[in-house]
Amino acid sequence: MDGFHLTRAQLSALPDPDEAHRRRGAAFTFDGTAFLALVQALRAPLTADSAVIFAPAFSHAARDPVPGALALEPARRLLVFEGNYVCRAEGPWAEAAALMDERWFVDVPPAVARARLVRRHVAAGLAADEAAAERRADDNDLPNGRDIVRLLLPVDEVVEGRDDVAWGPQ
Repeated sequence: MDGFHLTRAQLSALPDPDEAHRRRGAAFTFDGTAFLALVQALRAPLTADSAVIFAPAFSHAARDPVPGALALEPARRLLVFEGNYVCRAEGPWAEAAALMDERWFVDVPPAVARARLVRRHVAAGLAADEAAAERRADDNDLPNGRDIVRLLLPVDEVVEGRDDVAWGPQ
């Protein structure tokens, strides 16, 4: 779903561009309408003439989405959508979720999510150090997480997301 981030140029055109850039990752910084259009296109009946459907990806190097980067061929119709808002109970997100055969939710305890976010922000260069990563997690990611849980549609399966060393590299 990262391909549906608004571009940095689009964020700059919003009424409060500073907030939009600072809160990138919040629901209002994604193009839910484009996500819905993709899901609708993928639900169209397959025929011998069905064409490849292209979806956006996200370039961490460019820090922006890349339109049409993913080719979804008609023969490959087992698709998993992963992202914070695919089960959101409002707007185009809810319409897209209604078209999905199953909806799963990975429930991660806030402390586990925060520790993972801090490590990821430092490793990806999104924060200069652990303190900056903690501020970023506390000011943006964790409020987004609370918003996700608050507006979660009913799901078919809940998976407990926890750190399990047995699944890590040996």
